[in-house]
Amino acid sequence: MSATGLSGVPERPVPGPPPTQDGAPAEFDPLKLCIFATVALLTWIFGPLAVLVFASMGLAGYWRARRAGLTRSKCYLRDTRLVLAYLGVLVVAAVIGIVVAVQRLVT
Repeated sequence: MSATGLSGVPERPVPGPPPTQDGAPAEFDPLKLCIFATVALLTWIFGPLAVLVFASMGLAGYWRARRAGLTRSKCYLRDTRLVLAYLGVLVVAAVIGIVVAVQRLVT
């Protein structure tokens, strides 16, 4: 018995990469590391504005997920309340960073 996704395509029954055609497990794809590097690059280039954008997106996503019933996350902090608090602190820090940067430009 297999579950089907929203698009009608059967979902994988277990987490992890699907096996190859010969049944051997697929090789590890470090896509997340590439994503992390890209986010770090954008943050380095755009500074506090990038932190504000990414933290706001994360905060909005976790807020919706929490309202939908998610209480445990795969995030290192695990509890969604802690994740929301962490992302909220990042938003505040980014706003402070933007204000400081603008003040430096003006003076």
